[in-house]
Amino acid sequence: MASDTHSCVKFADDELGSNIVIQNGSSQIENNNPSLLEEALDNRLKRKAKRPSTFLANEENVGNVVKVNGTHSRNIVKVNGSHSRYTKNSRRSRNGFGRGLPKKGGAGGKGTWGKPGSELMMEHDEIISDVCDPNYDFENQDDCEFEAIAPELTPEDLEKTVDPVIHEYFEHGDTQEVIVCLEELNLGKLRPQLVAMAVSLAMERKPSHCEMTSVLLSDMYGQILLQEDIATGFDQLLINLPDLVLDTPDAATVLGNFIARAIADDCLPPKFVHNYKGKVECEHARAALEHADALLSMKHGLVRLDNVWGVGGGMRPVKYLINQMHLLLKEYLCSGDSVEACRCIQELEVPHFHHELVYEALIMVIEDIRESSMDLMCSLFKVLASSVIVTPDQMTRGFFRVYDEMPDICIDVPPAYSVLEKFVAKCDKAGFLTEEIVKKLPSRGRKRFVSEGDGGAVKTY
Repeated sequence: MASDTHSCVKFADDELGSNIVIQNGSSQIENNNPSLLEEALDNRLKRKAKRPSTFLANEENVGNVVKVNGTHSRNIVKVNGSHSRYTKNSRRSRNGFGRGLPKKGGAGGKGTWGKPGSELMMEHDEIISDVCDPNYDFENQDDCEFEAIAPELTPEDLEKTVDPVIHEYFEHGDTQEVIVCLEELNLGKLRPQLVAMAVSLAMERKPSHCEMTSVLLSDMYGQILLQEDIATGFDQLLINLPDLVLDTPDAATVLGNFIARAIADDCLPPKFVHNYKGKVECEHARAALEHADALLSMKHGLVRLDNVWGVGGGMRPVKYLINQMHLLLKEYLCSGDSVEACRCIQELEVPHFHHELVYEALIMVIEDIRESSMDLMCSLFKVLASSVIVTPDQMTRGFFRVYDEMPDICIDVPPAYSVLEKFVAKCDKAGFLTEEIVKKLPSRGRKRFVSEGDGGAVKTY
């Protein structure tokens, strides 16, 4: 079409059977029926309203102005063969049906937040999952996990909380229970102080408790304590050693054992001792470090350090315990020092085996026969019973063991019955024997007559 030729748009009205032509802003009907013009225009406008996208997609006269009933239609601009931004991003229906309104009343499509005012109809319990929504609540979401955080302990709270835990551990010996209790606490920077507290409490107790403390430190390493925490804890102990010596005179030796045992258990590096060489002014700390170095330097030192605290009473061989009891009883008969004898008995740490001590003491009295031995042993039994070092049950069991073996003992010591009867009478007079022991005292079972020269008297030795 030439540039000077006017553009025209031709529409076909199937219902009326006539053609409507709009040319140069004026309308004409080819069949010259003016009465049908208004109705035809209304029908055409209704079809256009129902299919705006189809009309825009099929429009070929781009850049022209279509004037219907004195009004101009929207200009459509094509760039490189594609429709304008308005056509591409239009949210109106493109399926060829509908009235051209927004889909779902503005609530449909990607990136929409719903109909205006729909937030008023939302349930209070409903959770908004869109992070871009202004009403999104970062604190009340299903994927939030709340965890209780314990406040960090102060040094005063640490002493009040941990001290009973360690004392209970000395009774039951279960390291896992201690670890579970300590994991519930927020120790923070007080972990080195935990090491110092456990070691200082063990210094005031028996070697078996020191062994239990070394085992506890080894089990806590890697779970609650780090190598730096244990090293810092022993640093604090070396600094406070002059004060610890006032309560525990051998604190330097004990601390040296702890340091050497910690190195043997891989809780401390070997360089811990060497780093202090030539840098320690305190004589007690120097003695502790030298003792630890000597233990580590001896042949097979790391293996021997497993028994640095000695073998516990329940783990010692029975023959060893019997031999130790026999030796301390002999030493007591020579010295008569009941205090030293009681200390040696307690160091054995075998309260369940004290009946053997009573048994060995009675056999020693029967074989010795002397009155002085009876008096010394009776005094020792009285001290052991009054201080409850030997319980009444263990005392009774020891006497009954001798009663049961009297027929065999009498073969080696003929006057055994008379000696035992005299010793039981002394102990009963001292007031520490039970009536059960006195009543079950055996008498000589077999009576024999001597030669006629004795006048028929019964021999009772």
